[in-house]
Amino acid sequence: MPATDYERVAEAIHFLEANYRAQPDLDDLAAHLHLSPFHLQRLFTRWAGISPKRFVQFLTAEHAKQRLAESHNVLDAAYDAGLSGPGRLHDLLIATEAMTPGEVKSGGAGLTIRYGRHATPFGDCLLAATERGICKLAFLQDEDWAAAVNELHAQWPGAQRVEDPAYTQPLVDTIFPPQPGQGEMRLKLLLRGTNFQIKVWEALLRIPFGAVCTYEDVAQAIDQPGAARAVGGAVGGNNIAYLIPCHRVIRKQGIIQDYHWGPTRKKAILAWESAQHETMLAA
Repeated sequence: MPATDYERVAEAIHFLEANYRAQPDLDDLAAHLHLSPFHLQRLFTRWAGISPKRFVQFLTAEHAKQRLAESHNVLDAAYDAGLSGPGRLHDLLIATEAMTPGEVKSGGAGLTIRYGRHATPFGDCLLAATERGICKLAFLQDEDWAAAVNELHAQWPGAQRVEDPAYTQPLVDTIFPPQPGQGEMRLKLLLRGTNFQIKVWEALLRIPFGAVCTYEDVAQAIDQPGAARAVGGAVGGNNIAYLIPCHRVIRKQGIIQDYHWGPTRKKAILAWESAQHETMLAA
């Protein structure tokens, strides 16, 4: 049985995707999750701030296409201003630093990477950081902590790696604050990639909270309009989930797939952000 709010929400998404033609209602969903309708309604309200019915609306391709249409002007303004745009739960001012080619070649020799396992609204994650900034944030797939640690080791073979959740917990608390709207917060990211990848990732940082865009939009934003396929590869190569919001890039048909940490999690994050954004606009 799912144990956390996110796990229950993920299971609900699977059920709704498999049965949407039958238009399942709250009772159907609650029975599948072995919860009372009252408990399920409370769970969704606690996690997403909206009802399951409204949450389902945020998961549709039609909603995604509507968000794409609405986002274009917002994206243009954000890119023109060089800012992340309005309407964030809290302002994360993110500074990036790219590793030198020599550092990349050495696998991070001379760096000390401290990492830990932490709970987030979207399931457990591995967060890793150096004194120069966060270098990895990966959501766990099927609770496979060992696989996430092995991936970290493979990506940074030359670095000294120390499991130290006490060091990384304050970073997680900054990214996912217990109480939203806590003001301006600063984070640093240490990026390991090609010049093209880093250019794409920095463009993703300017996609506002609650907005989505297409791979073609990102290609246009980096002045390479014919490079949508290459942009897709760079988006897929992102190792810092959520902070570099590759989840906000979707196909122009409104299809929400193609996510390193699973399409269900991508849908959950986008629906959650849409719900939070709607709540903020209504406040």
